[in-house]
Amino acid sequence: MDEERALYIVRAGEAGAIERVLRDYSEKHRATFKFEPTDEDKRKKLCEGIFKVLVKDVPTTCQVTCLEVLRILSRDKKILVPVTTKENMQILLRLAKLNELDESLEKVSEFPVIVESLKCLCNIVFNSQMAQQLSLELNLAAKLCNLLRKCKDRKFINDIKCFDLRLLFVLSLLHTDIRSQLRYELQGLPLLTQILESAFSIKWTDEYESAIDHNGPPLSPQETDCAIEALKALFNVTVDSWKVHKESESHQFRVMAAVLRHCLLIAGPTEDKTEELHSNAVNLLSNVPVSCLDVLICPLTHEEETHEGTTLDELPSDKTAEKETVLKNNTMVYNGMNMEAIHVLLNFMEKRIDKGSSYREGLTPVLSLLTECSRTHRNIRKYLKDQVLPPLRDVTNRPEVGSTVRNKLVRLMTHVDLGVKQIAAEFLFVLCKERVDSLLKYTGYGNAAGLLAARGLLTGGRGDNWYSEDEDTDTEEYKNAKPNINLITGHLEEPMPNLIDEMTEEQKEYEAMKLVNMLDKLSRRADVKDLYQDGG
Repeated sequence: MDEERALYIVRAGEAGAIERVLRDYSEKHRATFKFEPTDEDKRKKLCEGIFKVLVKDVPTTCQVTCLEVLRILSRDKKILVPVTTKENMQILLRLAKLNELDESLEKVSEFPVIVESLKCLCNIVFNSQMAQQLSLELNLAAKLCNLLRKCKDRKFINDIKCFDLRLLFVLSLLHTDIRSQLRYELQGLPLLTQILESAFSIKWTDEYESAIDHNGPPLSPQETDCAIEALKALFNVTVDSWKVHKESESHQFRVMAAVLRHCLLIAGPTEDKTEELHSNAVNLLSNVPVSCLDVLICPLTHEEETHEGTTLDELPSDKTAEKETVLKNNTMVYNGMNMEAIHVLLNFMEKRIDKGSSYREGLTPVLSLLTECSRTHRNIRKYLKDQVLPPLRDVTNRPEVGSTVRNKLVRLMTHVDLGVKQIAAEFLFVLCKERVDSLLKYTGYGNAAGLLAARGLLTGGRGDNWYSEDEDTDTEEYKNAKPNINLITGHLEEPMPNLIDEMTEEQKEYEAMKLVNMLDKLSRRADVKDLYQDGG
């Protein structure tokens, strides 16, 4: 009945009546995602009627209401086939300001129309193969990039940017050809990186370093949503970017990695939004060539080096040792390098482990990222080794028992999901410089057997990658306990008591005679067996 009444007014009514009836329909079906099959034909005709209204000269409020209803109806894939035509797509492109090459976004009153048109396009393109083909024919990706350039530095139109980016993400998700077009023809990498810079209000202090205000306000919900959509679109654009051959590409990826470092060090409006933001940043960092990830760490600035009027060089020698990690001015410092971003990644990884579910989707990306960073960048590996595998002191418990990061990762080495246990074991192996003896010290042979068997290292040795030759230093506690450590379980086992020491002389004599009698019986049985075999 709702569709029938709305269709009657849309066909015969004036703009005011159309707006009223469609507003009622929109409010009633705002949360509707499943539709009655019996009314399918009416919904198709209602969509066609709405497109006829949108080409007329109607007030902006009427356009917005028409687009809201069209967005709701476009959730139903079955009705999109007859309404997804080139003419109708062009109507939406015009309303979204995607056809005008030179027109600027000055009329604030038109912004709601632009946003609703982009929302409709997102639904239609995602749900209709015909719309996807028309998007290629109409060169929609180029039009979206042009709209982004108009509004990339203007914060008051974040909704337009957000849904422009979402549509760009949907297009690049569904068409691999568009990824290549975005990357090279449309210069999508620098463009989307600049969108992120604008969302984060980044101020550069050096080529790849930005100023971080630890006491600043969190991102607004609009800025966070815009950043998340840009990160998702960038992921598709860079999904095949492991190999970089040009110096200009290397620079672009380093700038993007520096922006992502900034992203990891700021917060969203809520804890959940911060995690979503950081999760998308981790996914994108996984696409960055590992050689460009050196910008995740950087030398300390003079202000960071100064701590209560004292520089690192002036601190006592035991505080400047290479393996000493200190916290100064809210900055994680290791060996004279700022490790804040790596520390955030480590905490993010631990939170994902603690969730206890969806390890393959939620945990493996950050574990893979930390593994590759550790394999390539010495300071990152040494910092992570210091945090995850500190020098052993108490070895009374098994390596998988406890609440430390090491305990949690060792437990994952025997996880039922093959991919999860492989990447967890690989991460620990890399932190141990791919040395079997070092890995066994922290995990025990039983937990590491799967990795060692896959690598052909069950008898010992080391992996194929080269690492520095600096040696681990065992603590005195570990050295004293080492002779009694069970190599299979990886923990200290108390020597078994000698039962003979607790026996009296009579008991010892009794047990000795029992043993003699048992040996005599065994000997007699062997003689009988030999007799039968000889045929005697």
